[in-house]
Amino acid sequence: MTFHFSPPGLAVPQKSAVAGKLVAALLAGLALFCNFLLAQGAFFQAAMAQDRYLNIHGGEFKPIAIAVTNFAGDPAAAGQLTSIMANNFKRSVFLTSLDPKTFVEAISNPDQQPNMDAWRMINAQFVVTGRASRSPDGRLQTEFRLWDVASGSQVAGSQYVTDPDNARRVAHLVSDAIFSRITGEKGFFDTRIAFVDETGPAEHRRKRLAIMDQDGANLRYMTRGDDLVVTPRFSPSSQDVTYMSFGASDPKVLLLNIETGQREVVGNFPGMTFSPRFSPDGQKVVMSLSQGGSSNLYTMDLRSKTTTRLSDTNAIDTSPSYSPDGSQIVFESDRGGSQQIYIMSATGGDPRRISFGEGRYSTPVWSPKGDYIAFTKQKGGTFAIGIMRADGSGERILTEGYHNEGPTWAPNGLYLMFFRDPGGQGGAKIFMTDVFGRAEFPIPTPNYASDPSWSSLLN
Repeated sequence: MTFHFSPPGLAVPQKSAVAGKLVAALLAGLALFCNFLLAQGAFFQAAMAQDRYLNIHGGEFKPIAIAVTNFAGDPAAAGQLTSIMANNFKRSVFLTSLDPKTFVEAISNPDQQPNMDAWRMINAQFVVTGRASRSPDGRLQTEFRLWDVASGSQVAGSQYVTDPDNARRVAHLVSDAIFSRITGEKGFFDTRIAFVDETGPAEHRRKRLAIMDQDGANLRYMTRGDDLVVTPRFSPSSQDVTYMSFGASDPKVLLLNIETGQREVVGNFPGMTFSPRFSPDGQKVVMSLSQGGSSNLYTMDLRSKTTTRLSDTNAIDTSPSYSPDGSQIVFESDRGGSQQIYIMSATGGDPRRISFGEGRYSTPVWSPKGDYIAFTKQKGGTFAIGIMRADGSGERILTEGYHNEGPTWAPNGLYLMFFRDPGGQGGAKIFMTDVFGRAEFPIPTPNYASDPSWSSLLN
């Protein structure tokens, strides 16, 4: 999948033919420089304005109002891009898409400055204009400009050229660029979710491994449902997924590349295996192996297949998750009498307990930022999704009900997905919330869905 990225297309008035040629030459040179950066894997942002417009951590929070105008050009492609971007911002919590029915200006030329007075009338703070058209070789060429209504200036803009089949990804890339420009944080729209698709009656569910975009689109099934699939986990460094498969033989830990479809058995262990999860560099998997009445933590090097034992207890240690720097592991254990959260060195050693609230704590997951650990907390008949700092302080419940479980972090550390199962003959569904618990959204899936795992940003 190839994208050609051009730098922000700034609206520059031309004073003369010479000045116009000079500007064109400068922009051409800048384009070459940006393409060089892209080839090196770097991300280019407009140097003209680096400060964020929204402090997402501020107590007096109000989302930024953004107007996504209809893109010009090819009607089908432009309509798709506009719709996807508006939907992304509606679910972003920190930005909010204004209703197109309220727009008082129709944008005829996306290269020209909008009438800012018209947009102030509907309290828009930013306006997005753009076009989507086919280049002579048949590729999709998408341009966007982000306008700051208060200053009347263009503050971001880019051009993407790619295969028409990648239109959805272009919409997500543009959304990420706009989100980053306004909030100063990394985006999260150009990502995928691995999860367990569930069909059939409650007593005999068919569970398949499935992949979708973060907004529920582009659903693909990666297994047929012949074997039971649980706990899929994305690699933080690639588009690989590790998961557990339960068939006629012993449980297996499998590794699947979702781009090629190639899969391999990481390990076929005696007893029961739980919750395999990648190390930050993607070179190891940490998991829980059950032997007798106890479960202990092990790591496996994916290259050498060498297994190293990390814990040695008669209790049940499970649900391990690495810190972003790979130096520590957080996990749940009942070694103190009830399920609680512990942290220890990634090489093993004495763990320390960090959860001390009322109830039982489980499924801890370290934030990609390293600032929080998400968890499931059960107290009575209530299951809550919450976060706490790595030292156990600052515990905060984001959502609660029956039955919430299995948090997974967005790559920017600002959002969580989890699943909620009401019980009975119903089934689980996936939901998304932000790290402040300001809003909650269902993620559309065709069937019941559980065990979500959020990918890193796509390359």
